[in-house]
Amino acid sequence: MIYLVDGLLWLIALGLGLIAASRGRPVVLGCIREGAVDCLRLIPRIMLGVIGSGYIAALLPQEVVGRWLGADSGITGLCIAVLGGALTPGGPVIGFSIGTAALKGGAGTPQVIAYTVAWALFAFQRLFLWEIPVMPQRLVWLRVLASLPLPFLAAAGAMLIGRP
Repeated sequence: MIYLVDGLLWLIALGLGLIAASRGRPVVLGCIREGAVDCLRLIPRIMLGVIGSGYIAALLPQEVVGRWLGADSGITGLCIAVLGGALTPGGPVIGFSIGTAALKGGAGTPQVIAYTVAWALFAFQRLFLWEIPVMPQRLVWLRVLASLPLPFLAAAGAMLIGRP
């Protein structure tokens, strides 16, 4: 499955490269330069996040993580995971690294799914730094309320499908 995704990404990149090539050499060179700069900026962050998640997982006491976020933690564990996701600042390197560390530390799959969905939907810093200043407050709070069940539904879906 992972090779299928990799192959699809390479095909998309090749297709975009051909489109850029049809627009001329300066466009291709500009795209390559911007892509290389983005890659050089992201690689250290990704490496730090992955290595950091390993350290976090090693430092987290498995009995505590298992008790509060384990597969048997029930609705309490899901609520803690959703709250943790909403309170987690930063981008994907931080959010997914914490989720990975929690899995390694004994958290249940549904709880980590609830955490990542809540992180993606409700991260407080995004709400207060980006959404509320840019969009009408009523719209933002309606979106939050309408999205509130989604982490729980995603976790329930994971439980119905089975343990991945």
